[in-house]
Amino acid sequence: MHSTAGILQKLKTHGSRENIEGMARFGITTERRLGVSVPEMRRIARECGKDHPLSIRLWNSGIPEARIVASMIADPSEMTAAEMDRWVSEFDSWDVCDQVCMNLFERTPFAGKKIRQWSRREEEFVRRAAYALIACLAWHDKDAPDVVFTGFLPIIKRGATDERNFVKKSVNWALRNIGKRNPRLNRAAVSTAKEISRLDSKSARWIGADAIRELTSAAVQRRIRRRQ
Repeated sequence: MHSTAGILQKLKTHGSRENIEGMARFGITTERRLGVSVPEMRRIARECGKDHPLSIRLWNSGIPEARIVASMIADPSEMTAAEMDRWVSEFDSWDVCDQVCMNLFERTPFAGKKIRQWSRREEEFVRRAAYALIACLAWHDKDAPDVVFTGFLPIIKRGATDERNFVKKSVNWALRNIGKRNPRLNRAAVSTAKEISRLDSKSARWIGADAIRELTSAAVQRRIRRRQ
């Protein structure tokens, strides 16, 4: 049995002021940070194993590293839609957002529903979570049919005019990951990127141009042809 206090003490022991300074250079919110590396957080999470009650207690600590560990030890089958809404409403840094989406949210049965809901929310990190979830599903869910991802393309197009940095980068990430799955989705993503690049928005023009550049590159084209 692992205690909340024990996990927090381990995290504090492995914290580093130098790491915190490095995080700040990458636009990571440093409030309440301990400066623990992701590999160290993963090691601590492996020691804990899946422990949903402990994950809730760690989340409630408000410490970013504890919240990332919480996402690693939470049980997706025990995560409720209400808990997801509560957690996402407390995101205040892109790394916590992306780690929680990657480690936990994408594995819940509510991921698709939350993408649609959160993409219409105004809060910056809630909206980022919607597009980070698309990117994570496109990356990891190898068995999902193409129709799942073509269904996300209108949501991506709608979000492309959001000028906020952390949103536009996640929209771009989602579009590029869809386009890397296979030749059919590559063509659909490039077509959507062209539509986005014609929108009257600086953010949209950047998203469209960047996605087209990568998805039509020789390296990406070679990779997706091998997946046929």
